[in-house]
Amino acid sequence: MQVVCPTSTGVAYPARPGRPAVVARTLAELRGPTRGVVELPVRLMWCPDRAFDLRDPDQLLWMYENVLRETTSVDDLRHLVNGRTLCRVWRLLNLPRDVQMAWEGRHRGLRSA
Repeated sequence: MQVVCPTSTGVAYPARPGRPAVVARTLAELRGPTRGVVELPVRLMWCPDRAFDLRDPDQLLWMYENVLRETTSVDDLRHLVNGRTLCRVWRLLNLPRDVQMAWEGRHRGLRSA
């Protein structure tokens, strides 16, 4: 199901049934951490172990996948995702197809990242 919303493509892609994927307007506004340990809020990750060491490539990917899939707020993206890092790891992320399409629809450079 496609829902009209204010995106560059005019289409909202669901992150989950009934909930559109949230996409930042620009990659430059994504100024999340690039090092250290980040603990996700419960609204983004429900298990007790929500801390991610960004030095570990697998943990970084797992954190980004959870944030991109679960967020309902652009503020989460701004505070938890780094635009340059996102470009670097984009092809390695395991995202639902609709989330991937929403991001690539707004940020065409991710397709060739």
